[in-house]
Amino acid sequence: MEKRVYEVWKGSNKFILGGRLIFGPDARSLLVTLLLIAVPVIIFCVFVAGHLRHAFSPYNAGHAILVVAIVFTIYVLILLFLTSVRDPGIIPRNSHPPEEFHYDSSVSAEVGARQTPSLQFPRTKEVMVNGINVRVKYCDTCMLYRPPRCSHCSICNNCVERFDHHCPWVGQCVGLRNYRYFFMFVSSATLLCIYVFSMSAFYIKVLMDDHHGTVWIAMKESPPSVILMAYCFILLWFVGGLTGFHLYLIATNQTTYENFRYRADNRINVYNRGCPSNFLEVFCTKIKPSKNNFRAFVQEEVPRPTLPSTREAEVEDLGGDPRSKVEDDLEIGEDLLKISQRRNIEEIDEDIRSRGSNGPPHTSLEVECVLGSDYRAPTIRSDTRHSSWGRRSGSWEIAPDVLANSTVTESRSYITPK
Repeated sequence: MEKRVYEVWKGSNKFILGGRLIFGPDARSLLVTLLLIAVPVIIFCVFVAGHLRHAFSPYNAGHAILVVAIVFTIYVLILLFLTSVRDPGIIPRNSHPPEEFHYDSSVSAEVGARQTPSLQFPRTKEVMVNGINVRVKYCDTCMLYRPPRCSHCSICNNCVERFDHHCPWVGQCVGLRNYRYFFMFVSSATLLCIYVFSMSAFYIKVLMDDHHGTVWIAMKESPPSVILMAYCFILLWFVGGLTGFHLYLIATNQTTYENFRYRADNRINVYNRGCPSNFLEVFCTKIKPSKNNFRAFVQEEVPRPTLPSTREAEVEDLGGDPRSKVEDDLEIGEDLLKISQRRNIEEIDEDIRSRGSNGPPHTSLEVECVLGSDYRAPTIRSDTRHSSWGRRSGSWEIAPDVLANSTVTESRSYITPK
């Protein structure tokens, strides 16, 4: 049965509903965020907004306080949902390295007794952005050159376009395709905190007017209002500060990653096109479609031909089995040895014949003596090789009969004086 892309996905993401929704590996933290939003709002609706329904009795305007709180909370949760469950801009990883490579002879790997150049990739290359050269890096995990403003998230294990940061509160990376919803979620959560804080303070004021008492008496009458005010005041420092920081990033067309990493480098921001254009880029441009179809069926790729090693290339050129190549080499060496021996014997024989008239005839024993004392036969030695190269089962060795014929030992004959 064919598998879908999300079933064999190499990143750390989690999928639900058959790959329709994608989360980060820390998606459980999203439940904490939901509780931090929903629980205070429920307390507000029950203990504060429910009592303020009758505060504006002529037009029943008090019901609007409850309706606004509920609708605004649903709006915030929708933005949280859109930020967390969509593809943030993941770039599909390659199954093979790119074609742009070269062989580096300085960095070589030993193959047998030879050296072969290793495959080297340029770690960076330059691309033109708004008339300025920008250096992009090669990602070893995704086997691609990252586009400008792209970075590899170590948590999700993906390269993300216009990577801003990985937010554990939404359980997802924040990138090109969900940054708009992330900012709207943070800013809306800030407004919700201000709304709940304001209405809780207003209810304290209403209690003071009804009982003609002090603030302390009113606070004793509605402890939930005091708790909500303290909670929203603390939370406002975080989400409010985050909203202000991202307003600055949008105005200068930066990402959180770029701001923290290149702050001390004093680099020229090649992406800054002016404050109005930067805001239009974030909020008014069309969001690009996802480059991943997680529900598509996986297609089998045709394997790319691999470059043969030096040793394999030699065997292929000879068109034979590595065992037969070794045997042929040994036979050639043995033939050369026989030719060398035959040539030396013929030279000695000729020398003896030329001196036949000047001295006593030489016997074959004397020939052997001369040959044995003045001639040393070259030795061909074949070391047994244990290798997994070219084997079919187990490690192959040179055959014993070939090995016996491949070693020529030195032999000498001596004549004892009579």
